[in-house]
Amino acid sequence: MKADEIRELSMEEQQRKLNELREELFNLRFQHETGQLENPQKLKMTKRDIARLATVMRAAQSEPETDNHKTGE
Repeated sequence: MKADEIRELSMEEQQRKLNELREELFNLRFQHETGQLENPQKLKMTKRDIARLATVMRAAQSEPETDNHKTGE
């Protein structure tokens, strides 16, 4: 999932997607430990998607704070 795709989602959708990815990561880790995971790269990709999603969400939360500050007027 790309950052632009994430920005198009509402905050509720972003939170739902984050929860889904965390659940998927849990399942992938379990599969990896039991030797059932066929594609180990899926772990890496899921971790990166979680980080990307969390970063975009964090940036969106801090934007309104910076908009309210006036610069030297």
